[in-house]
Amino acid sequence: MQITGHITPESLMSLEAYSKYRKSHKDEVLAQRRLRSVHLGEHMTFQFESEATIRYQIQEMLRIEKIFEEDGIQQEIDAYAALVPTGSNWKATVLLEYPDVNERKRELARLIGVEHRWFVEVEGQSRVYGIADEDLERSNDEKTSAVHFVRFELTPAMCAAVRAGANVKLGCDHNHYPAHVNIAADTLASLAGDLA
Repeated sequence: MQITGHITPESLMSLEAYSKYRKSHKDEVLAQRRLRSVHLGEHMTFQFESEATIRYQIQEMLRIEKIFEEDGIQQEIDAYAALVPTGSNWKATVLLEYPDVNERKRELARLIGVEHRWFVEVEGQSRVYGIADEDLERSNDEKTSAVHFVRFELTPAMCAAVRAGANVKLGCDHNHYPAHVNIAADTLASLAGDLA
């Protein structure tokens, strides 16, 4: 898959070309998604996005919806391109996962505002809280959503520290979901590649 630094209709594969690519590269793409996934506690997964993961997502949507016209392709790009990191940040899709429907309903009500309590902490630096759901509000007075989008904006010193091998902690300090985890070295190496 062509990594260009900018997703355009011209840089995407045709439906036919993508269908062939998908068959031979699916395991490779899924491995990259696993590498860039971080589980926070039992019920939250952060899928850190990259140009490659977003390009794959766009290609998948075009394939599923059988979109081949220029306007439709551009709409898919516009819907997802904002999730590509820009050199000073990490962007993630966050899933709140509760398989039991009753537990999910109860916990999403208890976790109102959780999207404002996620943070990353680069070793030797101050904690940075994520900026969530910039495209639209996903919580209301009754519950939070099971899916959020979050951006962690890092200072130049933080970017340099991560590229130099500093440890990074991902966490949540919501009253009903206190959790943190050190991001695994192989995942962190992949994330460091997102930083200019």
